[in-house]
Amino acid sequence: MLTRIDHIGIACFDLDKTVEFYRATYGFEVYHSETNEEQGVREAMLKINETSDGGASYLQLLEPTREDSAVGKWLAKNGEGVHHIAFGTADVDGDAAAIRDKGVRVLYDEPRTGSMGSRITFLHPKDCHGVLTELVTSATPSSGPSADHSSAEH
Repeated sequence: MLTRIDHIGIACFDLDKTVEFYRATYGFEVYHSETNEEQGVREAMLKINETSDGGASYLQLLEPTREDSAVGKWLAKNGEGVHHIAFGTADVDGDAAAIRDKGVRVLYDEPRTGSMGSRITFLHPKDCHGVLTELVTSATPSSGPSADHSSAEH
């Protein structure tokens, strides 16, 4: 069962510049940053709030590390902006299977590793009214990663 909006992914050309905009404009701080080589992105997670299910909601800022990554291709076609919405679930495998059974294409046969050690999969945007949709099972409750909340340079 989907329990919350885990994050909204925003594609950007310059991660540092975009982080500074969100910091200066809204007061949001980087909770976690990392580079995901498999997905070809450098990212920053800005924590917005805690949620009643023990999780949290974030903005995920994504800068491609290579042009042939999914985010790199998306930026080339669409420019900066909202890339996807992610819903939190305690069981990404079970929920992905149930959604697949309803005729929605699930993009990964098996969930992959996402931000902060989470397990993720995506649903095809053509089956979700034009919205790339991610399902996320967090690695741990909202306490997140180690005290510095960072696993990459940022």
